Order: sequence, then C-alpha cells, then structure tokens
Amino acid sequence: MWARFAISLAALTAMPACETTQAAASEESPFEPVYEGIETRLLDGDLVSFLVEMRGARDSEDVGRYAECAAAQYALIRGYGFARHLRTNVSEEGGLWRGDAVYTISAALPRGLKTIDAEVTAHACAENGIPMV
Repeated sequence: MWARFAISLAALTAMPACETTQAAASEESPFEPVYEGIETRLLDGDLVSFLVEMRGARDSEDVGRYAECAAAQYALIRGYGFARHLRTNVSEEGGLWRGDAVYTISAALPRGLKTIDAEVTAHACAENGIPMV
C-alpha cells in the first residue's frame, strides 16, 4: 500500500514541474510578428475603419496595437493630431489574425477615454517596428 502511495505522490509532484517547464518554454519563445497589411476605409468625414492582418500575434492586443499604429499614421497624413478609438473586432483563423478597428480622427483632443496622440503613438510604433499606413 505504501509503495502505491509513494508512486502516486511522486507522479503528482512531477506534474507541476512539467507544467512549469512548458510555461517557461512558451514565455521564452520570441515574438516574431509578420504584418500582412492594412486596408483603410474612410467611412464618413472623420470616421475611419482600419482592416489589419498579421501572423504571429500573441493575442488580440497585438492586433489592436497594429490597428492603432495605422490610425495614428493616418491621422498625421490627413493633418490631424489625435484619434479616438471606437471599437476593434479581432478574429483568428489558421494563424492569421484579423482586426477591424474604427477610429475618429480630429485636430483637437477628442472627448472620451480611448484617445491617442497621433504623433506620440506613431513614434512608439516606429520604435517597435510596427508598420503604419
């Protein structure tokens, strides 16, 4: 009986070690995104949709960041300094992540919680190697 208990106890204590090793391996894998492209659609005046595609995203936040970079650069190209995030829908299929984000662009800081300074954001995107429009 004690032999069975010792074997079971050894098996249970070994399991967390396996999980820890797997978690450490996934944390160590490098982030190597492949940005597949940006499609910009002017919806109405200052309302703009950004369709982005990428591979190698860690999660939906990476896709959202890609769309944010596109919005920042687009605002600057159009002569505006700010953008306000309205929504982002993200999907993933077969390793291809797609984002559909909508922003308003404006010359003055818009109301709302999800506003971005286009110049600051575009600079951060360039530093992080995230392509823009």
